[in-house]
Amino acid sequence: MKEESIIKSNVSIVLIGIGGYGDLYVSHLLDSSEASIVGVVDINPQKSKNYQTIIERQIPVFSSIETFYENWSADLAIISTPIHLHADQTCYALTHGSHVLCEKPMCTTVEDAERMIATRNASNKFLAIGFNWSFQPSIQALKHDIQNGLYGKPKRLKTIALWPRTGSYFERAPWAGRKYGNNGELIIDSVASNACAHYLHHMFYLLGATTEESAHLQQVTAELYRANPIENFDTCAVKTIIDEGVEVLYYATHAVPETFGPHFTFEFEHATISYTQEEGSNSVVAHFHDGNKKTYKDPRTEDPLHKLSICIEAAKSGKQVIYCGPEAAYAHTLCINSMHHSMPEIIHFPDTLIQHDQQKDLTWVEGLSETLMKCFEESRMPSEYQLDWAKEGKVITLSN
Repeated sequence: MKEESIIKSNVSIVLIGIGGYGDLYVSHLLDSSEASIVGVVDINPQKSKNYQTIIERQIPVFSSIETFYENWSADLAIISTPIHLHADQTCYALTHGSHVLCEKPMCTTVEDAERMIATRNASNKFLAIGFNWSFQPSIQALKHDIQNGLYGKPKRLKTIALWPRTGSYFERAPWAGRKYGNNGELIIDSVASNACAHYLHHMFYLLGATTEESAHLQQVTAELYRANPIENFDTCAVKTIIDEGVEVLYYATHAVPETFGPHFTFEFEHATISYTQEEGSNSVVAHFHDGNKKTYKDPRTEDPLHKLSICIEAAKSGKQVIYCGPEAAYAHTLCINSMHHSMPEIIHFPDTLIQHDQQKDLTWVEGLSETLMKCFEESRMPSEYQLDWAKEGKVITLSN
């Protein structure tokens, strides 16, 4: 990003999408001394918990991004809308003079990712993608140590996240759990692209060659399953091969009765780095093979909106490193696309294994937690075991 000659004292912000996660931005910015909300864009703004305050403070409300930019401008646009809207809205805001902080995931296709990068380049504005962990000081410290060779060469990285979700979670929005929209637009909302997307992206990001890059994918093999009555998958096991043949494994599901994770184990030449949220272990710890160890702060205890502070500072001075821009988020988008190519048809778990807790409105699969934990511990895929429901995905080879 080219440095701007004028340092702004207050950054003007337009919030595009103020429901759900977007409400966090509203709450934070209403009392900010460094930035001011000059407009909000939402088709149902009254659903925001802050709607009454927005009206009382006479913050203009618009039904579309186009109507905002007809007569208004903003230094920074924050996009917290459904996945399939990210690319078009990001490009529109960039071409109309705003820097952009777009929530994760970046977009639905690699073609859209490339379009966003090209638009960013032409606009001379920055584009940040809101993968929280990538902006946290603890993760930047870890990435710095990896880049500087403290742990030697990476050998294998793996992460597991067992996150139960009720029926209301999949009913919260018309795009939730969908593969395609009503007009045929690609959505691919899933446990890997949305709810637990941070932890898949995180592994690629840590092994990126520079601060604002992620690793390059060479191969992707996926197994995609579902138990809930949704269009896309709620369970996945993914094996990827990145630069220099390093294996990256990812296991995630919403179809389990109890929460576990995120938990990761990163194997390096000189140490093993692990993270778990079990009581008393809420930190990232590197255990060196010689018995020494190094500890990093738990990134989930750091400010989840630190990314916003970084973007406000960058909009003010033009000198701030963005950390997670489209180049960093690209690997995640490419991986999600490749997962669907690896297994185009989602496998439905056998009805005999599907359980439903009516009181909790929770659908889960008998034995799935144990299976995925075993896969994680042994660095294998479900199809490598004698499981009637498991099916091997196609190996997708990628060129860079």
